[in-house]
Amino acid sequence: MAENLYVVFKLGREEYGIDIMNVKEIIPYQESVHVPNAPDFVEGVINYRGSVIPIISLRKRFKLGSAEATKDTRIIVINLDEKEIGFVVDEASQTLRLDESKIDPTPDVISEIDRRYMIGVGKVDDSRLLILLDLEKILTDEEKDEMETIEIL
Repeated sequence: MAENLYVVFKLGREEYGIDIMNVKEIIPYQESVHVPNAPDFVEGVINYRGSVIPIISLRKRFKLGSAEATKDTRIIVINLDEKEIGFVVDEASQTLRLDESKIDPTPDVISEIDRRYMIGVGKVDDSRLLILLDLEKILTDEEKDEMETIEIL
C-alpha cells in the first residue's frame, strides 16, 4: 500500500493536512503589506526570498473567522501555477505518514468548508481525524484572474 507524507496544520481546534510535495517551505508569520482592492481573504503581500508573494488567510478563506497571530502562527509557502503563494495557518505542528487505506473520501455533508478543497479525511488513530486539502484548488480560476489583475499573483 502506498503511503503519503502530509504537513499537518491547525485552524482553531481542527487539524488539516496537505501533501508535503506541494509545500515549498514553512516560515514564521510576518506582517504583510495590505493590497488595495484585494479579496477579503488576501492579507496582503510579503517579501519572500527576494520575491513579492501574496498571503492568504485560510481562516478567512474557509469562513472560520479571524484570529490574532501568535508565536505559533506560520505561513506555508507553496507553488501554485508556477507562482509562489503563502497560506497563513494557526500552527504547523508536524509531518505525518498516512497509508492510503486510512483515507476516506470526502463525506457528502460538509459544513464550514467547501468540498472542492478537500481530497478526503485521514484517520490517524481512533480519535483523530485529519481533513486533507488540495491547496491548489483553494482559489477559483476567477479569483486567480482577479488577483492577477491587481497584480498579486
